[in-house]
Amino acid sequence: MPQLKVKLVITGDDFGYCDRRNRGIVDCFQAGGISNVSLLVNAASAENAAELAKRHRIPIGLHANLSEGAPVCQELKTSSLLNKDGFFHGKMGFRQVLQSGQMNMAEVEAELRAQIKRFCELTGRLPSHMDGHQHVHVLPEVREVFAQVLSDFGISCTRVPVEPGLHSCTFLPPHLRDFYLQVEKDALQSVEVFHRYGIRWPDVYLGLSTMGQNMSISNLQRALSFALQARTSIAAQAGDLCGPGLCQPITVELMVHPGYPSHPLQGGCGEGPDDFSQSSDRLHELNMLRDPVLHSYYKQQGILLCAFSDL
Repeated sequence: MPQLKVKLVITGDDFGYCDRRNRGIVDCFQAGGISNVSLLVNAASAENAAELAKRHRIPIGLHANLSEGAPVCQELKTSSLLNKDGFFHGKMGFRQVLQSGQMNMAEVEAELRAQIKRFCELTGRLPSHMDGHQHVHVLPEVREVFAQVLSDFGISCTRVPVEPGLHSCTFLPPHLRDFYLQVEKDALQSVEVFHRYGIRWPDVYLGLSTMGQNMSISNLQRALSFALQARTSIAAQAGDLCGPGLCQPITVELMVHPGYPSHPLQGGCGEGPDDFSQSSDRLHELNMLRDPVLHSYYKQQGILLCAFSDL
């Protein structure tokens, strides 16, 4: 049996988005392709997702959503978080309103608290971890509110989307690469805030470079190789390259989006499913994640799938 080198949390994001996404995520979990899920509590199939998680004992956290669909907090029918149609501003729209200085942080806090309470209603407990849909939790100002809310509820784990090797991913389209690098910049500036509130996260984050059609066995192995290199580097910095420090596994989160493609007009968070959810990318990720070749690679490299609660 190879030495345990990596504790790998593979998180299926957007659980609850639609029934077909839910079914695909459960199939992926049962096939050993993911080990954890993040729930969108304002999504069309959130109740179904929570029930499936209970039935199949799937470790579940909260995918806090401030950018897509309708709010959970009933007091926010008119809010800086919402457009004229009563929906969140969208991935880029949220960032634009925030940058303009027009975002009310008290309303951000109210919605985050309402989503945690809704999660508790659906699952019967607090989330084991909490991150942000479309990475809104690491944005300026939001990160401070997010950290305070997590601290108040005693939720100790989050996601810091800084991916090793991202700068060398020349295969990414320029618009995606620019967005990912901005996410990384925001995430790096969140580290001090999260540390200050006692919030933790895995040693290494992966997933930006392996989304959709960019997910392949070779790309996943490439990404995981950076985690293995980071483990060696950490041990070397500790002056323990050949000692017991090297025996400690590194912790890694891989963000993924498996599922069956959404049908038009079915699912979403109040406005219907987006193009990403309706594309074949969902099924492609599902098939890659349950590929026996990848599972053999985990065993060969000493990579153990686990949940946030196992870290």
